[in-house]
Amino acid sequence: MTTVVPQQNGTARVPSPEPAPINIGVTIRSFRLQRGMSQGDIEKRTGLLRCYLSRVENGHTVPSLDTLQKIATALELPLSQFFAEDTSRESAAPDTNTAALGEDEIRFLTQVQKYASQLTESDRRLLLAMVRKFAATTSIS
Repeated sequence: MTTVVPQQNGTARVPSPEPAPINIGVTIRSFRLQRGMSQGDIEKRTGLLRCYLSRVENGHTVPSLDTLQKIATALELPLSQFFAEDTSRESAAPDTNTAALGEDEIRFLTQVQKYASQLTESDRRLLLAMVRKFAATTSIS
């Protein structure tokens, strides 16, 4: 796709940025974590091997539509939800624990969850330890 940009000596064609492709593995991991499920839980529900699910979530393997349907069913989602915009993903799995939180807190936690799914396991453990420590010090006050 190109855009015509007026210039002093005529016009120039400048390529428009393409929308970012969907990283289906990150999307699957995000939904799985929202539901508090492990890769083992998905393995039990689908028959897909945990190592395969790990390869999908880490972007090393692209699953077929049939496989995506199995994963969506295991997560109790319509297949189309994997391809929805981010705003609809946030509302796809209402969490009763967030009822007392304000909109800003929910948005912040959703962002933390999104980025946490992209962390290495050791970074994820470090983040969780920091959150636990913070929660322990704030509950005392």
